[in-house]
Amino acid sequence: MAEIDILVYGATGFTGRLVAEYLGKKYPDRSWGIAGRNTERLGAVRDELGLKQDLPLVVADASDPASIEAMTKRAKVIITTVGPYQLYGEALVAACAASGTDYVDLSGEPSFMWDMIEKYEEQATSSGARIVHSCGFDSVPSDMGVYLLQQEAKSRFGAPLKDVKGRLRGMKGTFSGGTAASGKATMAAAMKNPDVMRKLASPFALTAEFKGPQQPNGNTPYEDKEFGSWVAPFFMAPVNTKNVHRSNMLMGHPYGEDFTYEEMMFTGPGDKGEAMARGIAGANPLAGQEDLKPGDGPTKEERENGSYDFMFTGVSQGGERITIGVKGDMDPGYGSTSKIISECALCLLEEAADAPGGVLTPASAFGHSIIERTHANAGLTFDVET
Repeated sequence: MAEIDILVYGATGFTGRLVAEYLGKKYPDRSWGIAGRNTERLGAVRDELGLKQDLPLVVADASDPASIEAMTKRAKVIITTVGPYQLYGEALVAACAASGTDYVDLSGEPSFMWDMIEKYEEQATSSGARIVHSCGFDSVPSDMGVYLLQQEAKSRFGAPLKDVKGRLRGMKGTFSGGTAASGKATMAAAMKNPDVMRKLASPFALTAEFKGPQQPNGNTPYEDKEFGSWVAPFFMAPVNTKNVHRSNMLMGHPYGEDFTYEEMMFTGPGDKGEAMARGIAGANPLAGQEDLKPGDGPTKEERENGSYDFMFTGVSQGGERITIGVKGDMDPGYGSTSKIISECALCLLEEAADAPGGVLTPASAFGHSIIERTHANAGLTFDVET
């Protein structure tokens, strides 16, 4: 029987430390602990954050499968921030799938995710382990924004929306070294293996044998006349769209088997909007981040001054539009993400305790509960706008 509710694996890293800080402030009396490769460094994090002195410190190293296996047996849920996941994540997924331990990560690495689905889906389903990828900025706002939009559509019209658009209306935030490292690892894998590149290009890379209709391109700027603005590719869309389609499949296609989803970002009207959209389309989203290393990231002030604003929208067969707004109150990748993944772990313990095992997505694992939890606790708001 696990003696700890939640273990934060990678607590000495940039994002893991933020998760530990959030749990310590928000849930000081909860049963939780921190894990990493070095007891002294874990103790330093505990002391620097002012966490309780009896906080469990668990030594575990991705290169030592026995230590990973031992860690999973001590906790009900593992929060892992140890990436790039495609380099350091498989041993933990394997151990959780075998032991029935729940798992949440921040993976924005589709190549890692489809590998874990292919290798451990059956075992996790059998053991009851809920392996939930992408429990941060990618892809909770998108996955749950589409989910809420479709719930609203079925409530109003008795049917889901066939075509949905996700639009980033604004974002203020910075990269960390972990994000840069994950992006580099993904591109390195794609350059070595044409199959990886092919899967990265497919919106249905995570849906097993199911292949839905032709999807919007998402990579080409255009003037979205519905909203009087140019739109540009959004760098997280290749991850978010795959998770939205996997959610639809795992939940039995409540959005329909003919569902299409496009996620892009507004750049504004006219010539200025067009120039910005084309500039974004031709740019490398990781440009300028070459010197970032894991452990580097935005300052406390930058995190607290950050924010983001999405909308998810579609039109019914009768021509009526529904729009959901999703807003985060901090830097998306780190301030907001550290709160979201913590609430996802708690949701598995509480509201989603009866969810079945498998390799899941936020919508398929948590349903409406994570909308309520993050709205109440994590500064992530979901509002019906029209």
